[in-house]
Amino acid sequence: MSNKHHPASTRDAIIAAADALFYQQGVASTSFADIAAQVHISRGNFYHHFRSKDEILDAVIALRTDRTRGMLAAWAAEAPDAGARLRRFARMLVQNRDAIQRYGCPVGTLCSELARHAHPARDGAAMILELFRNWLRAQFEALGHGQDADALALHLLVRSQGIAALAHAFHDEDLIHREIALVEDWLDSLHTHS
Repeated sequence: MSNKHHPASTRDAIIAAADALFYQQGVASTSFADIAAQVHISRGNFYHHFRSKDEILDAVIALRTDRTRGMLAAWAAEAPDAGARLRRFARMLVQNRDAIQRYGCPVGTLCSELARHAHPARDGAAMILELFRNWLRAQFEALGHGQDADALALHLLVRSQGIAALAHAFHDEDLIHREIALVEDWLDSLHTHS
């Protein structure tokens, strides 16, 4: 029984290491050797779990997708209403400001890199942004913005990605705080006019 558990643990460790390295250095700049060194396994043991970087990338995208679904479900359960849920989304940039300044948005940077190389996994990565879009749309619908809900969801997603990109480019924490305050003011104005 422990033999079956160990490979799964090693596989999970490989995926977690790849997830962190892909975020910090990019997919193209991360090698098998980089990931194997993080997990402290031989390359031979590594190939037992994954035969290619694309297999690892698919596993990382699946992990990020599952994490995103879990996070959105938690926000829906914890926040008392749609307005609070939207603020929770906006505040994500403040909560993750250190990593965003260093590496950008984990989803946005992955999507950008994969699109730049026309990588087959780009649609899978973009589906994570689609999860956010659909969730945001549902929140705006709950606020009574039916026909405009998708446009508002995209607008908020675009703003958050832009804030993350510029905070990363300028390494500017104040930019994050200022822009998120403006986003929250905009959300409040939508809430009061619904």
